[in-house]
Amino acid sequence: MAEITAALVKELREKSGAGMMDCKKALSENDGNVEASMDWLRTKGLSKAAKKADRVAAEGLVAVASSGTTAVAVEVNAETDFVSRNELFQNLARNAAQAGLAATDVEGVQAAINDEITNLIANIGENMVARRMAKHSVSQGVVSSYIHNAIAPNLGRIAVLVAVESAGDAEALNDMGRKIAMHIAATQPLSLSSDDLDPSAVERERTVLTEKAREEGKPEAMIAKIVDGQISKFQREVVLLEQPFVMNPDQTVKQLIADTAKALGTDVTVTGFTRLALGEGVEKKVDDFAAEVASMMNQG
Repeated sequence: MAEITAALVKELREKSGAGMMDCKKALSENDGNVEASMDWLRTKGLSKAAKKADRVAAEGLVAVASSGTTAVAVEVNAETDFVSRNELFQNLARNAAQAGLAATDVEGVQAAINDEITNLIANIGENMVARRMAKHSVSQGVVSSYIHNAIAPNLGRIAVLVAVESAGDAEALNDMGRKIAMHIAATQPLSLSSDDLDPSAVERERTVLTEKAREEGKPEAMIAKIVDGQISKFQREVVLLEQPFVMNPDQTVKQLIADTAKALGTDVTVTGFTRLALGEGVEKKVDDFAAEVASMMNQG
């Protein structure tokens, strides 16, 4: 059997990112062959990943990347927010965003980073997943981005993309787009325009407002008219173009875009936006967390 030297262990550890004892065991199992040991560790990583796949991953990072007139945001989840401070995990999130530029959906991102994420699960010991992706492109103009609570460039807890179609000056367009992205991060609009607003969201609001009016003793014959007025107010509150701009509440976002178009002497249109907030929509299991921690400690 080949001698398992410290230099061999160091080489395998640097290549794989796995722990020292795992590397030593891999080399022992494979007669000191580094490449065979890499495969052994990957197999072990797959096993660990399978064991952790049912654990809830709601922390992590949202990463953005851009190329030309295309930008993408990808959410990569882990189980604890400690992982987001890990350089290896941050690199994974960046690589996921870069993969998103070439992918058509999140499944494409998952396929591109599959080996990296499997090895990182084995190394860090937490379930991880690339959960969501959003991409915007324009034929001419810019796709502006903004990261809220950034922990590193293009990495944070909330990512916003804003697609701006225009032949105007790119720097001025990006300045406006970034300001609108910051506005979106703060106000969480449900749609770009009234026409895009989900009818089910409007009906849900109408039902709530109707029941509230009845509980307040409003005359039944007046309720429909009262609710119509409140629905109009609701739409102004949740539709991006109708919202008062947070940096200047005296103008709406629509007016900001119109003023920018006038200053540039050309048409400016916001064609879409996406706001990705970390962990949004993920059910977090908190029951018996102490027992899970104890179990992990007992596993060494």
